[in-house]
Amino acid sequence: MPHTLEPPTIAPPPVSKPKKPFVRRILRDRSQQIRHTVQIAFLALNTFLAVEFLLWVRYYETNGHSLYIARPTGVDGYLPIAGIMNLKYFLVTHHIPAIHPAAMFLLVIFLLSSLLLKKSFCSWLCPVGTVSEYLWKLGHKLFHRNFTLPRWLDIPLRSLKYLILAFFLYVVLTLSADALQSFLLAPFGIIADVKMLNFFRHIGIVGIAVLASFVILSVFIKNFWCRFLCPYGALMGIVSTLSPVKIRRDETACIDCGKCNKACPSSLKVDQLLQIRSAECTGCLSCVAACPAENALQFAFPPRTLTAETDTTIPTRNTAARWQHRIVQPRMVAAILAIIFFGLIGIARATGHWQTHISRDVYMQLVPHADDYTH
Repeated sequence: MPHTLEPPTIAPPPVSKPKKPFVRRILRDRSQQIRHTVQIAFLALNTFLAVEFLLWVRYYETNGHSLYIARPTGVDGYLPIAGIMNLKYFLVTHHIPAIHPAAMFLLVIFLLSSLLLKKSFCSWLCPVGTVSEYLWKLGHKLFHRNFTLPRWLDIPLRSLKYLILAFFLYVVLTLSADALQSFLLAPFGIIADVKMLNFFRHIGIVGIAVLASFVILSVFIKNFWCRFLCPYGALMGIVSTLSPVKIRRDETACIDCGKCNKACPSSLKVDQLLQIRSAECTGCLSCVAACPAENALQFAFPPRTLTAETDTTIPTRNTAARWQHRIVQPRMVAAILAIIFFGLIGIARATGHWQTHISRDVYMQLVPHADDYTH
């Protein structure tokens, strides 16, 4: 039989995704200006408290021959372990502890902010987080990039902060209420804040080397301390997974430009998810600020179900209708944080549970010899 040639097989042309309609954002996003304002204000507040606390300590170290300033209670915020101890003591005994009660109230403030607004404490209030953010931005400005660790190394390192948190929680939760009270009423517990200050005032070569390493690594790697080592941030992150407010992406309005990915300091795949549940999300709104599409990315509650009259063939404008009443605007984030912060502090002050009531005579005996007390 004569040989017949078969017609050549022609591969079908690749199917390209239909181009989504692009509605450019109308109003300028000011979330980062608002967040940076809150950050700087809180950093200034902490700096002021640190100066006051140093002057307070110097009064006792000079045996009353320097300027006396009342102890700034806000420094208890730097005693997270005392805050956890006091919170457990309160939950067990229903009594607010007398030593460093502000540490407990501040811990509750930060936990509540994380429960309502993701890990907003870390990106809006924490002074260490603020300094860390400006360090990696400095690195990006100087070297035009920041380094991202490979996934096989990033995930194990991120686990460190949860292991450190687990250790502290185990130590605190295994102590009885009486043991907690005995610890806090001991000289070490009373002047734990002074010992913390002295650690930085009398820091040795090893300590300086460790701090310098953290600073240098933070210049090259975004939020190095916060991402890998901070147990306080780990606690806030776990609580933040329960938050009803999340970064939410609307597929119909998203144009898949990937700008949100590049902007996210936690390296989350924002453009591949409908909502960000990760404990690493700090609610900084950087991804929202970078998004050019109207209503494609929002910090919001779950969207309501569309009504039967809604025309889903016109995605962009109906998307605005879906999101309209559930978006948490940046000003609202700042306002909620302020209400929680000043509201609970006001309650603590009004009920007489904000200050540690220790006489000057006791402090005069303990503060000058703070380094002599160990536990």
